[in-house]
Amino acid sequence: MVFYFKVRPEAGDFTIFMGLDKYENEELIKYGFPEDIWFHVDKMSSAHVYLRLRKGQTIDDIPEGVLEDCAQLVKANSIQGNKVNNVDIVYTPWQNLKKTASMDVGQVGFYNQKMVRTVRVEKRINEIVNRLNRTKVERTPDLKAEREAVNAAERAVKKQHLREKKRKEELERLEKEKQADLRSYKNLMVAEKMTSNKDIASTKKSLQELEEDFM
Repeated sequence: MVFYFKVRPEAGDFTIFMGLDKYENEELIKYGFPEDIWFHVDKMSSAHVYLRLRKGQTIDDIPEGVLEDCAQLVKANSIQGNKVNNVDIVYTPWQNLKKTASMDVGQVGFYNQKMVRTVRVEKRINEIVNRLNRTKVERTPDLKAEREAVNAAERAVKKQHLREKKRKEELERLEKEKQADLRSYKNLMVAEKMTSNKDIASTKKSLQELEEDFM
């Protein structure tokens, strides 16, 4: 089961979600999206909270209010972290999460520590946590199917772009050949290399004689 939350209305249409337990977290780690940002209480046990950004957005595009919502939610869903003040929350893009066979269920590391950021939460703000909880919806999504559907759509877009690129290249090639043919034709039709009817008449040769000359 996955829990979904809506951020503060003035921030826009962002979705926050987290797994029911460490087994759900494992699925979220496995089938995340490139637009997902992962949140966790630093050095403490806590829920794995995700923020799904819009396509094209990065970790630098998270609005301040949305970041606060995510940080408050992950603190509130940490047994130890919820009880203390001045808690550090770490967050990083989903693609930076590292999972190895030796890790416990739900445990992750990072490929690049430089891509991990930290935000300090001084204390729990009940107003924020309660507002988020009022938007909570429980679902049982097929995470694998959702990920595969996105992959299929991305492949279709790439194929379409490739077809358009090849079509453009073919049109450019045909245009170059056309221009080359025109230049060649013009070279054959230069005035000094041509014989007009007047030139033929001035030679005072008969048509038969001209044809013999040509042969």
